[in-house]
Amino acid sequence: MMKNGTPSGAAAAMKRLTDRKTLSHAYILTGPAGSGKHALADWMAAYYVCSGEGQGPCGRCSGCRKAAAGIHPDIIRAGGSGEAVNTAAARMLRADAYIRPNEALRKVYLLEHAQDMNASAQNALLKVLEEGPPYAAFLLMTENDAALLPTIRSRCEIIRLAPAQEDSQSETAQQETAAQLAQLLLEGSELELLAFAVSLEKWDRESFAVLLEETGRLLRRRLAPDRGDTRRILNLIEHVRTLRRACEFHLGAGHLAGWLAARACGL
Repeated sequence: MMKNGTPSGAAAAMKRLTDRKTLSHAYILTGPAGSGKHALADWMAAYYVCSGEGQGPCGRCSGCRKAAAGIHPDIIRAGGSGEAVNTAAARMLRADAYIRPNEALRKVYLLEHAQDMNASAQNALLKVLEEGPPYAAFLLMTENDAALLPTIRSRCEIIRLAPAQEDSQSETAQQETAAQLAQLLLEGSELELLAFAVSLEKWDRESFAVLLEETGRLLRRRLAPDRGDTRRILNLIEHVRTLRRACEFHLGAGHLAGWLAARACGL
């Protein structure tokens, strides 16, 4: 846990999103109670409406202050009363999304308990997720993203958050996997690298993106003036960076892992 009470998994997601400089139009934030998905959603909502300079919500502008106070007119919440967003409410939300923001550059919709929406309500949202106005952003909070329709999941980036007590273990495992991958990229055989890529096929895209970021960091640490393979390391770093950018598109970790191995074997 961080000092401010935000679970470390959510805090790490905040850092990754800040490093990206821009946010996508739709996210699914999934995790059990205590995972930090609500804190992350509030932070992301402030990010969308922030008018300050620099990366991430500045915390000082009018947009950030209103977001923190829960009174920003361009941050709309649904499903927070414990009742699922029904079809009629989803249609009203969809229609409202085409009305331009009041103050901010973006208009943000936070949908709690998204897993409780029935298929009709989810389908009512699908069109605005597919072809909504560029200023509309959607944050769907759920404890089980598998309960959402595949068409909904395919239109959103998914951020999975572990329970707070599992944060440190999952982060340690992630770092160990990144260290193993970096070592294989540098010194492993083609067969070893391909076998490792197969083990990554079931990873979700968000976790795979974190793995690539950590692997790139470890590869950069291997750079040294006296190394004879500096050019190859630089090529590997660029390859990992390209794959990390590809994670922002709707590509599965299995495809990306195969690309990682196939391309790296030729470097």
